Amino acid sequence: MISRAEVCAIACAEAFRGDGEILVSPMALVPSLGARLARETFEPDLLLGDGEASFVAGPWKLGGRPPSTVEAWLPYRAVFDIVWNGHRHVMMGASQIDRFGNQNISCIGDHAKPKNQLLGVRGAPGNTISHPTSYWVPNHSTRVFVEKVDMVSGVGTNRGVDVQLRRVVSNLGVMDLGGPDKSMRLLSVHPGVTVEEVQAATGFPLHVGDVVESRLPTEDELVLIREVLDPKNLRDKEVPS
Repeated sequence: MISRAEVCAIACAEAFRGDGEILVSPMALVPSLGARLARETFEPDLLLGDGEASFVAGPWKLGGRPPSTVEAWLPYRAVFDIVWNGHRHVMMGASQIDRFGNQNISCIGDHAKPKNQLLGVRGAPGNTISHPTSYWVPNHSTRVFVEKVDMVSGVGTNRGVDVQLRRVVSNLGVMDLGGPDKSMRLLSVHPGVTVEEVQAATGFPLHVGDVVESRLPTEDELVLIREVLDPKNLRDKEVPS
């Protein structure tokens, strides 16, 4: 049986389709699995950093050491050149996200006196105005998909800035910002999920057009996921079956 986590990994991989030779920066476990899967299959030119100072090549197991094959040196200062030149695609998380893709990872409540202090804006503003950005939400709910974010960390499509928001992948489905006025549009639902369930878990009206079922992994992709990239099945900890 194909698990929900495996479907999500494929959806994350598909977000990187067509990127070519750019740096991909997945910020969570399932997006990391998706990026590594994409590189081992349909996007072999994707660049992955080892988290220190190198681009590395070869299959990379979740929770394991980076591959020993070093493709190039990636000093910290060079990352900013890559960001500013748009040669990167990051998949970040979102504590809140609204219908126009404005993202919040900074605080919940009034910024002057928040109920909860989170990460801070981190690199979200620069990411969203400089290069392609996608989002991963492992628990799709009205607490995350909100009418208005408490603080804008990542810039959305209604801020007067040209942003490249590619995909929003959740444990329920896949969305983009291709709706009216560049609002959030539902593209696919994962197997066993209905459009109505996704809308009920979203705090604003989603644009719904020709919604399809999210792509399932092929047999070869399942082998890569289960035997090569995530043999310890860490994916199910992030998206329980």
